[in-house]
Amino acid sequence: MGGANIVMHGAGWMEGGLRASFEKMVIDADLLHMIAAFLEPMTVDDATLAVDAIAEVGPGGHFFGVAHTQDRFRDAFFHPAISDWRNFEAWQEAGSPTALDHARRRVRALLDAYEPPAVDPAVVAELDEFVARRVAEGGVETDF
Repeated sequence: MGGANIVMHGAGWMEGGLRASFEKMVIDADLLHMIAAFLEPMTVDDATLAVDAIAEVGPGGHFFGVAHTQDRFRDAFFHPAISDWRNFEAWQEAGSPTALDHARRRVRALLDAYEPPAVDPAVVAELDEFVARRVAEGGVETDF
């Protein structure tokens, strides 16, 4: 809401960029999607204000069976990838999964579906040499 039009290093970074986490990347990306959805301009007209639906339902009625609601309820809300929207009892019956549990499953699914791009073997060798040289110069070894 401050007018930013680009966010750099907005997902996955920890310790000022010294570490990163796939799970944090997924959680942060989900939060950034929520913010993007929140910042979408709102349409205000008779259809979005449901003027006809309000008149159709009248006092004391409910909107669940009205065509206006039926046409919109699946798409009217942001659907997060990580947040669990089940009621408390259903969430408990499912084992009380945390956001980290959901993120780990999402990361695993993304990694399982990943197909590395075709890269010239000479480029791979050059990159490997660069990383080895930087580590030898005092860089920190990674777990990759």
